[in-house]
Amino acid sequence: MYRAIAQNKRNTVVIVLVFLLIVGALGFLGGYLAGNVSVGVVVLLVALGYAVLQYFLAGRQATAIAGGVEIDRDSEPRLWRTVENLAITTGMPMPRVFVIDDPAPNAFATGRDPEHAIVAATTGLLAIMDDTELQGVMAHELGHVRNYDIRVSTMVFGLVVAVGFLADVLLRISIVSGMGGRGRNNDSGGGNNPVLLVAGLVAVLVAPIAAAAVQAAVSRQREYLADATGAMTTRYPEGLARALEKLEAYGRPTRSQNSSMAHLWIADPMRPGVMDRLFSTHPPLPDRVARLRNSLGRF
Repeated sequence: MYRAIAQNKRNTVVIVLVFLLIVGALGFLGGYLAGNVSVGVVVLLVALGYAVLQYFLAGRQATAIAGGVEIDRDSEPRLWRTVENLAITTGMPMPRVFVIDDPAPNAFATGRDPEHAIVAATTGLLAIMDDTELQGVMAHELGHVRNYDIRVSTMVFGLVVAVGFLADVLLRISIVSGMGGRGRNNDSGGGNNPVLLVAGLVAVLVAPIAAAAVQAAVSRQREYLADATGAMTTRYPEGLARALEKLEAYGRPTRSQNSSMAHLWIADPMRPGVMDRLFSTHPPLPDRVARLRNSLGRF
């Protein structure tokens, strides 16, 4: 586990650098198409500032997008006590706890470190889980916190949003340039240049795909690790296994369909599509259940 935590801290730096490289490439291409290469420098500097800002704010942004409402011991005692008991058991600081009014059963953790962690559960999850299953789910989420998965996932969430925004801007610049928007000064930019127009359009398509691939790779193995960490915390893998089976049986897309934060949830919150398996942010739930039940002898 300690090796995984150290690896996650290193991965945070690598992932940020990969995303900044993508953002910088988009910025420089957009600047060239617009006829002003310095635009790329400005975009890269803005991206650096944005990455720092997201480090501190992405957790709150994720709960806001999901529609989470912070609770306390009096407003939602069952969930609060479950999280509090697990935090005491693991010696962790008590995270902030949110409830999301959504019939889709799901939960997620976010934040930059255990001292600034957030855990959230939907009303649908609270409705179908018994106490043991709820404990398994929240132990899984606190496993993400203990393993510093939340830091990596939170940064990925913010940077995926940035790549999507820049890809949209670049698409508009490419279209304007291809239509001759810079026709008066073709030597300084990409106006009336079909090759650059095609390059811009390809970049618009490739950049979000690359971001989605990184997002998926970040999430899949961390889900297995958080399952194992949660099982070690409760000493009862069957509780989480039953919870995952219920998520498989009763799961549905969340009301807030936001692909940039799909990797944060315990189960995939998105509607399945043609590319679902290739870019899925989660390993199959039956595989996770099988791994947990195969570990029963260790406990």
